[in-house]
Parts: sequence; structure tokens; C-alpha cells
Amino acid sequence: MLMNLFSSFDPSSNWNLSLNWMSSLTCLILIPSMFWLVPSRLNMLLMKITTTLHKEFKTLLGPASKGSTLIFVSLFSFILMNNFLGLFPYIFTSTSHMTLTPGVALPLWLAFMVFGWINHTIHIFAHPVPQGTPPILMPFMVCIETISNVIRPGTLAIRLSANMIAVHLLMTLLGNTGQSLSIMMINLLIVIQLLLLLLESAVAIIQSYVFAVLSTLYSTEVN
Repeated sequence: MLMNLFSSFDPSSNWNLSLNWMSSLTCLILIPSMFWLVPSRLNMLLMKITTTLHKEFKTLLGPASKGSTLIFVSLFSFILMNNFLGLFPYIFTSTSHMTLTPGVALPLWLAFMVFGWINHTIHIFAHPVPQGTPPILMPFMVCIETISNVIRPGTLAIRLSANMIAVHLLMTLLGNTGQSLSIMMINLLIVIQLLLLLLESAVAIIQSYVFAVLSTLYSTEVN
């Protein structure tokens, strides 16, 4: 049962093929339609979300940013698309796999670090010691800040993967009990599954937003 429970997170579990990662590229097929089709309500909603995110990221980055919100808005859209694709049956949730999420978080963190060390070396050296720190605590603050900085890509990746896996596992556990339930309990189970589906939809949006906002905040520390 344990193997069946976690088989839904195996990239090769469906149809014995290794094409489940192709779901991550679906967003590349869907996005260009807004540029050559008549704008629909869905496209208007996407443009509204994009504009709102641009304004918020612009505020977080500060007046020094010059069009640099594009990467964070694109990051939000990419993660959100993959999170929602995982809600459909027989589609692999790539953002629940620890192969994809570190591959997104680690290059971003490395880019921020390299940019900061090259362009703002003194600021990076001074950042681990906040202003007003007592001299006796400075060595400890350097160690704590260094560790918290190094583990950032790992926390970004694990947070996204764990939250996408959690509700999937709960829905799978409940679904496996349906064969031994009565008709009345099955109706209750369906209602619970629908509520969990709504919860997972909310988690998909929130985790995409959290990932993009934290990446934006990390970038502000090296400017």
C-alpha cells in the first residue's frame, strides 16, 4: 500500500513512460495564445493578475529596479501552471518532485549571490552583522546569518514540494478507502474530496505566490 501511495509522485508511474515531465512545458504552449487570439475573460484575468504582481514586486524591489519584475512574474506563472496541472487526473505534478524545485531555486540563489559579491562586495560582507549588534554577539550572528543564507534554496524547494505532496497524499489515502465504504459514506467521502480539491487549489496559488515573493525579497538583499 505504501508503494501505491507514493507511486503517484513517480515520474514514470503512469503508462510506464517517462513523458510526465512534458506537463511542465504545457505553459509554453498556452501562454502565446493571448498574443494572437481575441482577448477572452481568461486572458483579461491573467493580465490583471500579471499587472497586480508587477506593481507588488516593483514595490518590494524598490525604485532602483528597472523592469526586473519580469523574471519573478514569469516564475509565479510557471509554478502556478505546474501546480494546477497536477490537480488533473493522470498528470504528473512536477512541482512536487525534488528534481524540479531545487533546479528552480538554486540557480536563482546562485545568481543573486554572484551578482551581490561582484557588484556590492562591501554590502555582502556587512550584511551578516546587523547595525547595533553587540561585539560579543558578532561571531554568532555571522554564523547564524551565513547558515540561514546558505539553506535558502533548500527551504524554497522543500516548502514547495512538501505542500504540493501533502494534500495529494491525504486525497490518495481517503480515495483508497472508498472500496470498503457504504453508499452514504461514499457520498460523504466525495464531499470531503471536493473540499480537499478546493484546499489544494488554494495551496497551489499560495505556494506560487510565496515562492515568487521570497525570491524577490532575496534579490533585494544583494542590491
